[in-house]
Amino acid sequence: MDAGAPQGFKGGRLVPAAMQFRVLERSKDSIRIEVEAPEDTLIYPLVNQLLKDTDVEDAKYSVGHPQLDKPVLYIKTKKGKPQTALKNAAQGLSDEFGSVRAAAKKELRLS
Repeated sequence: MDAGAPQGFKGGRLVPAAMQFRVLERSKDSIRIEVEAPEDTLIYPLVNQLLKDTDVEDAKYSVGHPQLDKPVLYIKTKKGKPQTALKNAAQGLSDEFGSVRAAAKKELRLS
């Protein structure tokens, strides 16, 4: 957990701040987004999901120097808006994780 990230308590547990995004550059076919309080376990699958999209030319996540730089997500599309590609990738991950959760719930008889 990043020592500089704002935190809080929830249910008696220390919880890291939610990720926040800030657009650094935007063009017709690319976008650079700074990620505040990144959660790498979510960002890396998101980049992989973006790279599966045939309309995405490139997707990169650069962390830079951990004490000097904030991580940046870069998306370049062949066709369509990069914001749409990001939205579709996030929805795809949500669907994928939702189906895993449903299967685990059914098999393990969780409520």
